[in-house]
Amino acid sequence: MKFIRKSLLSTTLTLGLASGLVSLVMPALHSPVIAAEKAPAVQGEFDNLCVMGLADGKRIKTDCSVSTVFDGKTYCFRTDDAKVAFNKEPKRNLERAKDHFSAGEVTQTGDDMGKYSVDDVKTWIDKLIQDESKKNNGIYYVHDSLTGEKLPLKYKNIDFMRTLHGYGFFPEVIFTAKDDPNKKYLIDFWVKPKNGALNLFDVRIYKSPRKDGANWTMVKRQPKPWWWIPASEHPGESEQKRSWEVMSAIEEHIVSAKQANAGLYKLTDDKTGKEVELEFIGVHQPVRKLKEGGQFFACTDFRKKGSKDEIYDIDFWLDEKTGKVEVKSVRVHKVPEMREGDIIQVPRYNHDPKKTDLVH
Repeated sequence: MKFIRKSLLSTTLTLGLASGLVSLVMPALHSPVIAAEKAPAVQGEFDNLCVMGLADGKRIKTDCSVSTVFDGKTYCFRTDDAKVAFNKEPKRNLERAKDHFSAGEVTQTGDDMGKYSVDDVKTWIDKLIQDESKKNNGIYYVHDSLTGEKLPLKYKNIDFMRTLHGYGFFPEVIFTAKDDPNKKYLIDFWVKPKNGALNLFDVRIYKSPRKDGANWTMVKRQPKPWWWIPASEHPGESEQKRSWEVMSAIEEHIVSAKQANAGLYKLTDDKTGKEVELEFIGVHQPVRKLKEGGQFFACTDFRKKGSKDEIYDIDFWLDEKTGKVEVKSVRVHKVPEMREGDIIQVPRYNHDPKKTDLVH
């Protein structure tokens, strides 16, 4: 279906990722430089962890100098003995490894989160915002993905804190417009412990000011960020992946790519072969899963660099064959084109809803 730009703005452009802000603060969050490690002999599954160690519930990093190929994929081992043990029951050991690898990262993040209290995180985010504001004469800049503008805001206070065990802390912070203290914004910060320290992963405008008569009121942007979807603070384990887990995997992938490319997401158009530089806007809901093959996919909105009206619809395809939901391919779904004076999104292909299930 073709969407006119005007309609798109009022319906789909609602999530924001503050790429400018991340690029400003991330350099201060980098870990100290360490000596380069020897490159792995082979690149294997499970991030080169010993597959037999995973089967036994342990996460042991290897250089993959000892490896085997099973069903067309390479698996690493810490020793030759571990390889021999794996090959006795490869299917069973692989399933056990997948289960532990899937839970391991979330479990590790949850364990690391236990090292910090809510007050620790509040103190950390307060200092981060204060330090950045001092560099800009009391102004803290936040990228508004809806308009593409960099908003000059003044820090007021931390309103409250949410946590998702295994996924991070989410301070909700009140800011006001530079020239009008009555225009308030509620900004979400996504903070995770990594490499022994707290790190800023994402910044999102959750509520923005809207004129209500003579006053201003804060209005939620829809659809809400993925971290507002879980029904409880500690969602627990589930055999089936939930929509917010898939969305979090997509956004972690995008954040990592943006950090490596000066705040932009670079994508090669699979039809034209040209590289496009994009600014991330948000992930659509709902998330879907193919009935055959089991791949997850979700549509996202990106704005072409330097434009306010050229919006790309990009599909992210993920699977959990290793037990962890990961982005495996990215495909251009709709491209912006000028038609009769309006910029619309023209689809490259269409999804068949009969072949997919909704992910809740």
